[in-house]
Amino acid sequence: MPSTHKKVIVRKLDRDSINGYVAPANYVREGKLELLNTAGNVVAIDLKDIKGVYFVREFGESEPMSRKTFTSRPRTEGLWVRLKFKDNEILEGMMPNDLSLSGGEGFLINPPDLRSNTQRIFVPRSALESITVLAVIGATRRKRRGMPTDTRQVQLFGE
Repeated sequence: MPSTHKKVIVRKLDRDSINGYVAPANYVREGKLELLNTAGNVVAIDLKDIKGVYFVREFGESEPMSRKTFTSRPRTEGLWVRLKFKDNEILEGMMPNDLSLSGGEGFLINPPDLRSNTQRIFVPRSALESITVLAVIGATRRKRRGMPTDTRQVQLFGE
């Protein structure tokens, strides 16, 4: 499918789900999710009624994810986060280590199992009770070998 529309399964707080398509650049407008359902109608759903928007490969599965936590420390760069929903469900994921990429309406995270049907998840802030950063994973800045130290700096405590 072209990048103009992405397949999503919208899970609502009342345990209902809706299949449809969203425009990847601007699917949230004025506190509502704009969704083109499978019947071809544009539907606007309040973010306060949504638990998660699951970007999927195929619509077939009723439960979008089988694994909700990482089995070991993730290898990809970013923030390893644990989301606790208002209904006490726990979901872990990876999100970019850049606050400018996080919108005011919610968080876009990568799920623990990237080989599953679910590729990404948009979680509205209103659906969460808490979000915890478990780790910051990424490239550390190391001092390069052979680089001269700065002699202008005064040494303290006989370093």
